[in-house]
Amino acid sequence: MRNVLKAETLERKFPLLSVENGCIVSKDADLTVAFEVELPELFTMTAAEYEAVHSSWVKAVKVLPDFSVVCKQDWFTKETYRPDFRDGEQSFLSKSYERHFNERPYLNHKCYLYLTKTTRERSRQRSDFNSLCRGSLLPKEMVDKDTAARFLEAVEHQLWFFRRTDCICFAECKHQPYLFHFGCRPA
Repeated sequence: MRNVLKAETLERKFPLLSVENGCIVSKDADLTVAFEVELPELFTMTAAEYEAVHSSWVKAVKVLPDFSVVCKQDWFTKETYRPDFRDGEQSFLSKSYERHFNERPYLNHKCYLYLTKTTRERSRQRSDFNSLCRGSLLPKEMVDKDTAARFLEAVEHQLWFFRRTDCICFAECKHQPYLFHFGCRPA
């Protein structure tokens, strides 16, 4: 007896459909905008700065439309310190500092923020739900072009709250070409 397996590709199993206009579009028509966020180092903010950052997060989340999902990922990787000895204009203390920490391990932190617009139907969907049970493949709300425009406008408005604080900066994602870019506020 022959064992015949149907070959599946990763692209068919992967839940992402495409990347268009800086948005990640899933096969269920969810729109996601992604950012790499530069946060201040731990214990470097005053109480007033911390309160300003916290209120920015709260205000920014309130601006998003209904059925939006906010996902913040923190990645910690163990790396070794690599100093830059090419600069010949360093002082004696700067050179000593660089030599002291040369090749010492530290935890590198990367923070990513994903903002996703889903629909009411997706929030009630169960894991055993099949797309054949629906009347149409795409939710009616996501077919409307104004929905995407309103979501991107809300994202822009959300970033405005963060730009008002000097502590949070949205930087270009260098390693993930699908991540959307918003520059930092000029100094």
